[in-house]
Amino acid sequence: MKNDVFRYSDCPVHRSMAIIGTKWKPIIIYALRERKARFGQICAVVAAISKKVLTTTLRELEADGVLLREEFKELPPRVEYSLTEKGQALIPIILQLAEWDHIYHEVNVVACEKH
Repeated sequence: MKNDVFRYSDCPVHRSMAIIGTKWKPIIIYALRERKARFGQICAVVAAISKKVLTTTLRELEADGVLLREEFKELPPRVEYSLTEKGQALIPIILQLAEWDHIYHEVNVVACEKH
């Protein structure tokens, strides 16, 4: 073990977090869990995000194969975002994180109130 080198690129947690490990990515994925949405709809649901950061994040999720960006040749132009199969596979994980928060958030609030 002493001579082994830990390589981040070989670590599945590191690779996974590189895809979903920013502040907004899990929230956007969660927002798209049930239906397609347009940019403005995502922006309204994830209200605290700037348009620039949302644009960058959507591009990254698309490049990682988590989102599908579908352009419609209409006037005015319309673009919809939806989760790919890879993105849908993240939903149970994100729901587990929400459940974890539900359980332990209250514990932490009570513990902080005691001090």
